[in-house]
Amino acid sequence: MKDERGLYYHPTLQTRSVRMYVRENAGQVEFRMWNAEEAEIWDQHGWVPHQAIAQAAALYRESGSDRNPLALYDLNVAKRLIQDGE
Repeated sequence: MKDERGLYYHPTLQTRSVRMYVRENAGQVEFRMWNAEEAEIWDQHGWVPHQAIAQAAALYRESGSDRNPLALYDLNVAKRLIQDGE
């Protein structure tokens, strides 16, 4: 999907008010979240490369956390949106 902010998908099926925007920058896929209920998130947080997200997920696993931050950041969906959206 696409709007004035760019290409996006809904990272959770239960929450349509959250959008994950994606773009390619210097050969890397980047993500940026927008939440209709917390619009300030967009202004407070910039674009994050997938590599940084993957590194953070590794730290979560090492700390023994059962949370998976990668669940919201779907690299395959992002690549497909970028491919189809250009």
